[in-house]
Amino acid sequence: MGLVTWARTRSPWLIHFNAGACNACDIEVVAVLTPTYDVERFGALLKGTPRHADVMVVTGSVPRKNAPRLKRIYDQMPEPKFVVAIGSCAISGGVFQDCYNVMEGVDKIIPVNAYVVGCPPKPEAILDGVVKLLKSAGY
Repeated sequence: MGLVTWARTRSPWLIHFNAGACNACDIEVVAVLTPTYDVERFGALLKGTPRHADVMVVTGSVPRKNAPRLKRIYDQMPEPKFVVAIGSCAISGGVFQDCYNVMEGVDKIIPVNAYVVGCPPKPEAILDGVVKLLKSAGY
């Protein structure tokens, strides 16, 4: 079991969930993956399946219709799992928080371990948030 823990702490895999947003935060998340910011130097890798992911990165305000999908994807992730809410829409609903069909933050649906504030947050802030999460979780 020690080898598995060591491997997971050296290469956290991320899954990106766009709950429904203006795509500004999504563009910044993609920028973190480019060679300019290079999140892969920390061993992080973007994956397309929740069954291989350790960290879920959520952007955008969550419509009530997407809440069960978000919860289902979160439940498919293996333990230990972490969630990062990126941008004010994911944190509180942002400019859409008073809409009838928008949840007031991702933490109303799944537990969130780290918040990256901004509208949209800069790639440096996203990178800093993910690194701080990994350090606080023992990664």
